[in-house]
Amino acid sequence: MTRFGDFAPLCRNTPSYTWCNLFYRQLSSDSSLKSILTGLSADANSAPVGINPICGIAKAGTTIDGPHQGTGNSLGNIANIVVCAVSMLVVVGLIVGSQKRKAAVGRVELRNLLVLYFLTLPFQLVTTGSLLEQGSTALVALTAIHAGLVAAFFWALLMNALIATQKIEDGTPAALVPYLLFCAAFFAGTTYIAFDVALGITTALGPSNDPSELRSIPLFVLTSIWPAVAAILYFAIMTYIVLAVLNEIRPMWYYILSAGLFVLSQLAWFLLGKVICEVSFSCCIALFLPYYTLNARVSGFFRPRRLQGTK
Repeated sequence: MTRFGDFAPLCRNTPSYTWCNLFYRQLSSDSSLKSILTGLSADANSAPVGINPICGIAKAGTTIDGPHQGTGNSLGNIANIVVCAVSMLVVVGLIVGSQKRKAAVGRVELRNLLVLYFLTLPFQLVTTGSLLEQGSTALVALTAIHAGLVAAFFWALLMNALIATQKIEDGTPAALVPYLLFCAAFFAGTTYIAFDVALGITTALGPSNDPSELRSIPLFVLTSIWPAVAAILYFAIMTYIVLAVLNEIRPMWYYILSAGLFVLSQLAWFLLGKVICEVSFSCCIALFLPYYTLNARVSGFFRPRRLQGTK
């Protein structure tokens, strides 16, 4: 029976689910738990991202014998690698564009948000690209830092909405101090928890009573629940600002488009990921879709912010 905080269903059914890298190290470093790693996860040298995944992309340069596996050496998660690389170029353009909007509300905070998003991209490329050996210290460290950046990014997103209300003057210490302090707190706290899950620094966040459940409530809250809550609050606050304060309709369509893309991309990853993986013989998964559409989402809320800045 699946309980709140269990990662086992996600690591098995969702190809290249990032945080599974932490649990692979947790299991592989304990001789009494290694037996849990079976199927595609049995050999760390070629294992894909995930824990006993139904379908996964072998580590670059290796092959895996099994159902839905292609022939020849793996190129890693090539689709995700390409999309992340293109995304970095797009975000650089947005950062440069944000610098030119001298009259825009929350210009500094928006720039910081885009910089945070940019920082997540190379980590996403490496941690889900099937480039590093599963269970390796390097992969654990990069995944833990990635988790911290994701949690911090969603605080920055929410803070941008709060600053857009103009209850706090943007660009001042009153806005930037809590913005940066909580970003640092989310980053440090989530990164530590991720390291603790993987390396067992303390017993509090170590293996659950049934290690096969891959259970960590703090990690689940900070990497799954918190981003969803922050996104919903951001949309609600911006809806209030656009419709009630600015009395505008046009910018709202960009936010609706961004929210729709957010939902659809997540559904595509969780529901279509395994299907695309199997059809492509483990050459491609749907993880590239969220990052392909995330560029449109980020651009989507950048556009109405430009419109608001002209008011």
